[in-house]
Amino acid sequence: MAYNIVVIAGSLRKDSFSLKIANALAKLAPDTLKLEVVTPAGISFFNQDLEGAPPADWLAFRDKLQKSDGVIFVTPEYNRAIPGVLKNAIDVASRPYGKSSFNGKPVGIISNSPGPLGGVSATKTLQNILPGISGPIMQQPEAYLNAVGDAFDAEGNLTKDSLKPVLQAYIDAFAAHVAKHHG
Repeated sequence: MAYNIVVIAGSLRKDSFSLKIANALAKLAPDTLKLEVVTPAGISFFNQDLEGAPPADWLAFRDKLQKSDGVIFVTPEYNRAIPGVLKNAIDVASRPYGKSSFNGKPVGIISNSPGPLGGVSATKTLQNILPGISGPIMQQPEAYLNAVGDAFDAEGNLTKDSLKPVLQAYIDAFAAHVAKHHG
């Protein structure tokens, strides 16, 4: 049996590094995981006034998460935090209060940047947001992927040899994290 994992690539850009990393993870995942990569595209802005009759896009996103066995966030760093579209997706999925679609789901976080810091602040932002609305967050290994600008070819295939073992170790550890919390 494979656990269904939703991987949220936190960028809207068509050729985003986060999306490429998420797709690379899906290819590297062990047989015990089935990864579905999604983006925040099409998720309308959260507005508490709409909670009584939530938009269809909110319901579809929440349903996808509720049916999953875990969630991995792959995020770029924008201005020392996560992109606004990712925060909006989290706000949509975590509502209504007390009924977060992330509840009980094992969580993984991977940040990335073409620069030298690897999105450390974006990871720290998620580590501040997720407790209380999610399940257990995998603590080790941490993944702050820097210098990802030249890691993929024109078709989005991972070509940077130094990155593959890092992603492999991460997805293997996440598989164990999910199994531990669903065992």
